[in-house]
Amino acid sequence: MKPITEYQDYRRYMQDFYEERKKSGFTWREFSKDAGFASPSYLKLVCEGKTSLSRVGLPRVAAAMKLTGFELTYFEKMVDFGNASNDEKKKAAFADLTRIAKEQHARVIDADTFAYYESAINSIVRELAPLMPGALPLEIAKKIKHAFTAQQVRDSLAMLTKAKFLEETDENTYQQTDKAITGSSEAIPLALRTMHRDMTDLAKEAIDKIDVTERNISGVTMGIDAPTFERISEEVDNCRKRVITLANECKKIDQVYRLNLQLFPLTDKV
Repeated sequence: MKPITEYQDYRRYMQDFYEERKKSGFTWREFSKDAGFASPSYLKLVCEGKTSLSRVGLPRVAAAMKLTGFELTYFEKMVDFGNASNDEKKKAAFADLTRIAKEQHARVIDADTFAYYESAINSIVRELAPLMPGALPLEIAKKIKHAFTAQQVRDSLAMLTKAKFLEETDENTYQQTDKAITGSSEAIPLALRTMHRDMTDLAKEAIDKIDVTERNISGVTMGIDAPTFERISEEVDNCRKRVITLANECKKIDQVYRLNLQLFPLTDKV
């Protein structure tokens, strides 16, 4: 079984704990009994995502898995992360998971992804810095049409190079690496939501700050049903892929753009 610090999903950790012992005849009934639950299937339902592990049940399960010390604390934070009711609580729990793992000199899963999506500036700098060989952070900041400081650019460059999303080939000269910005199914949605909020704010600024000749902002309000929503979503996905292909074919890049694609309901179903 992997070290606990390589998990963010407490359900997956519990499932793996069970699977490893199942080979020796361990059952869900035994697992629940060891944790002091009357229902023999309760922990199975937790692992299947049909219910959540409560604060009362948490120490019982941890004891059944014989977790102590930092492993117990890490498991508690995993439960906080998995059961968080909003993104702020989820981000705080993930920060705790990262801190605990670092204290144990353990591998921090998805830490780079979270750092990358912490601010919209990171994706901007990742695209812009390679276009400006030799440029200082202040020069890069001045090229960005939104209010980012030289220090923010400097911090972004440090993070991007440390995470190997950029490579410094010469002094203040960077190139993109082939490293993909990926992460687990638990962390990526949270990280992307942070990025989408930031980029939506920048799009709002662009309406007033950017000349209409340099932007293309439009929208349509429409009535549709679920099957049509699926068809439109597929079209949007295909459009995004075609745009990426066009961008990849560009040979003389001289500017960084952002394309936001948003399709969301304005009303409840009637």
